[in-house]
Amino acid sequence: MSVRAIRELALMRVRTFLREPEAFFWTFGFPILMTIGLGLAFREEAAPAPVLIGVETGTVAESWFGALSADPELEPMWLDTEAADRALRRGEVPLVLSGADTLVFRYDPAREESRVARLLAEAAIQRGAGVEPAVVINSDANRLPGGRYIDWLVPGLIGLNLMSTGIWGIGFGLVFMREKKQLKRLVATPMKRSDFLIAQLFGRLAFVLIEVPPVVIFGWLAFGVRMVGSPALFTMVVFLGALAFAGIGLLAASRAKTIEGVGGINNLIMVPMFVLSGVFFSPNRFPEVMQPFIRALPLTALNGALRGVYNEGLGFGAIAPEIAILSIWTIVTFVVALRIFRWR
Repeated sequence: MSVRAIRELALMRVRTFLREPEAFFWTFGFPILMTIGLGLAFREEAAPAPVLIGVETGTVAESWFGALSADPELEPMWLDTEAADRALRRGEVPLVLSGADTLVFRYDPAREESRVARLLAEAAIQRGAGVEPAVVINSDANRLPGGRYIDWLVPGLIGLNLMSTGIWGIGFGLVFMREKKQLKRLVATPMKRSDFLIAQLFGRLAFVLIEVPPVVIFGWLAFGVRMVGSPALFTMVVFLGALAFAGIGLLAASRAKTIEGVGGINNLIMVPMFVLSGVFFSPNRFPEVMQPFIRALPLTALNGALRGVYNEGLGFGAIAPEIAILSIWTIVTFVVALRIFRWR
């Protein structure tokens, strides 16, 4: 293996990327835009907004409007029957109070916010009726560091970006070279084939140095997202994740003959992980029978390791299973890609 050859081939990959201005947006701009959009959508204020609930006019619920209004966590509003049905159907309110003789709570039990609204409304009505609680409960509303949704989201976006740029960047680049007969010319030189593929991995690592810091810095400046754990361990996980998805990108591009072909392969690989691997919500929401398969996915392992270091301050031993999964994906995909790679 020639160090000089790998260096020059990696620099060739970097120069090729730098000649594509649109790649800068997808590599650096798009993750920040996603952080801004999702951070604003799920922003958390110092005091949470009151829960909006509907009180249907002409029903027994009217008599409890005062008790509901006295609760600072609730914001009742008058609705006629038609408006109440429409508001529930559209999700404009999570709960509507009605009833001819007995108070009725109308809500969708599958919606978490509806169940919360029901509990708040029931507690407010019981207090309004003078009912003393059977058990006195005190609340501890202190929040642990890293517990906000945006804290949980930023490492997931970093993992998603490492997957996307690794698979798309390497996959498109190699198939483009195959279409233009550049690989055929390179393989005719004294270049070792393994050197060329290793150079693709090193070229990918060069971009990680300027790809991840902007998201980390922006998350800190804009939303106060701070890294709890070791920056060195976080960097190691990032590089290992980049290598794993670079290996997958090599494998995806190893036999594809056209840009359209590698695009379909990349989507087939990425879309399941986009949904299953916990980028925007926890993978634990899926059935238990699916969990072994989900945990074996490289993006699930990467997101778990990133969040463990970033949000919880875990050490190497605690994220060792995730590191092992990423290492296996890196080695296996590279070895298979080297054996089946099509040069012509």
